Amino acid sequence: MSAEVGNIFAGGILAGRVAFVTGGGTGITGGVARALAEAGARVALVSRKLEHLEPAAARINEAGGEALAVAADVRDYAAVERAVAATVERFGGVDIAVNGAAGNFLCAASELSPNGFGTVVDIDLKGTFNVCRAAFEELQKRRGQILNISATLHYLGTPMQLHVSAAKAGVDALTRNLAVEWGRHGIRSNAIAPGPIEDTEGMSRLVPEPVKERLRRNIPLGRFGRIRDIEQCAVFLCSDAAAFINGAVIVIDGGHWLGGNRMVG
Repeated sequence: MSAEVGNIFAGGILAGRVAFVTGGGTGITGGVARALAEAGARVALVSRKLEHLEPAAARINEAGGEALAVAADVRDYAAVERAVAATVERFGGVDIAVNGAAGNFLCAASELSPNGFGTVVDIDLKGTFNVCRAAFEELQKRRGQILNISATLHYLGTPMQLHVSAAKAGVDALTRNLAVEWGRHGIRSNAIAPGPIEDTEGMSRLVPEPVKERLRRNIPLGRFGRIRDIEQCAVFLCSDAAAFINGAVIVIDGGHWLGGNRMVG
């Protein structure tokens, strides 16, 4: 992000707001954090290790934005509370909570250990709850927004992905339940479910090269997604343009899950 871009967005549609972004140093949520900063928000980047956060925060700050790196394991509620408190101390509050911390690996269900299953559920689902609950008072004060990063893996069933599919199905349910329960506090709760996103570690690590072309041919739009596709939707959902959207899980996959059962030549 150039200094020019940072200056252009300094008075953007999210100016004056504070975003608390887990997993915000790299990948999809790293892009979301950068996009929110470009739109004028001050951002706290949260992950277990500062080494993943500090370079991302430095890039935002060098471009004219405001970013804070905070180390916290989302599985540890007390650590999340401390990270929220540090964000409030630095920026004065929290308007937007983005839950993007996630764990994943390929494993057949018959070989998946209880520990492996539990670890992914703890990061993806329990971690999402921990952040939402720890940020509730601040979000209530400021009539804020929750944005959860889900997935499409559980829509049709995905081999080798039972653990993350179960966790993300829970994230969808959490998103909708919080929309109903916390809407009366002025808190909107929505989610984005990305499909195959080309410029992510997950695609390079979890999708073997021989599978990629077959996967691409099953996407009606004929291409993989890019992190930028997710960023743009995230900024929209966190802005006043989406003021009456609550409880939505927006799929960004080029129509892939709808065409998941197509036979492609």
